Amino acid sequence: MWWAQLLNSVTCMLGGSLVSPSTIEYLVVAGGGGTAIAGGGGGGYRTASGFSVSPGSPITVTVGAGGTASVKSAGGYTTPTNGSNSVFSSITSTGGGYGTSVDGAGTAGGSGGGGSSTNASAGGTGGTASAGQGNAGGSATTNGGANQQTTGGGGGAGAVGSNGSVNTPGAGGNGSTSSITGSSVTYAGGGGGASTGAQGSFYAAGGTGGGATAASLGANGTANTGGGGGGGNSTNGTKGAGGSGFVCIRYPDTFALATSSTGSPTITTSGGYRIYQWTGSGSVTF
Repeated sequence: MWWAQLLNSVTCMLGGSLVSPSTIEYLVVAGGGGTAIAGGGGGGYRTASGFSVSPGSPITVTVGAGGTASVKSAGGYTTPTNGSNSVFSSITSTGGGYGTSVDGAGTAGGSGGGGSSTNASAGGTGGTASAGQGNAGGSATTNGGANQQTTGGGGGAGAVGSNGSVNTPGAGGNGSTSSITGSSVTYAGGGGGASTGAQGSFYAAGGTGGGATAASLGANGTANTGGGGGGGNSTNGTKGAGGSGFVCIRYPDTFALATSSTGSPTITTSGGYRIYQWTGSGSVTF
């Protein structure tokens, strides 16, 4: 790309216009997983530089929503959902897996949701992660006794979710840090799990990067970080939803602004880069 930067410098000295970049750097974070009791997994996290773009060709940007939480209904509790995928051009980050309810394995996703065990059934395993995007959820390593639960934490982009025991639910895995926006931000942490035991109810911390700390009412993953939802115990009607995703690109400010963009991205120039940040779906054309 050195030749393009040289051309831009010469063009500026001659009073001409800047040319479009041929490559950009990207960060694509999917929505975090919702949850019932175990921690929700962080959204898939993908980042790289040197991605080729072509002038005049619109590039689609999709920002994935966070997964829904389990809610109490007349028929019991609804099933939570995985986070939605985020997309930039051909790059797709997979939504985080949801944290399971009673007696089940966590769901696969960008990072996997935590597993759960209740009433002395076999311990549930954590959900698996998408290759290169995150880590597995934690497992329920001991069987819950009568009216007791044990759950794992959701996986995060930077670490696996912790395993849980009856009185110690698993913490969410930490997310991964990026400075693409010009500030250091951690994304796609896993949500903390919840459990009950002989001593009462217990709630574990979420991972750094938006993963919700579990609380008695459940807690949502942080918006626009892809954090996983925090679990609530089975007697509580409110659980945690996943945080929405995020898409960002940047390239040297020696190149021209994009010719058009949609979705109301935040556009800044900082530290020698032009930076585009989306919290909603849209497009960009160079």
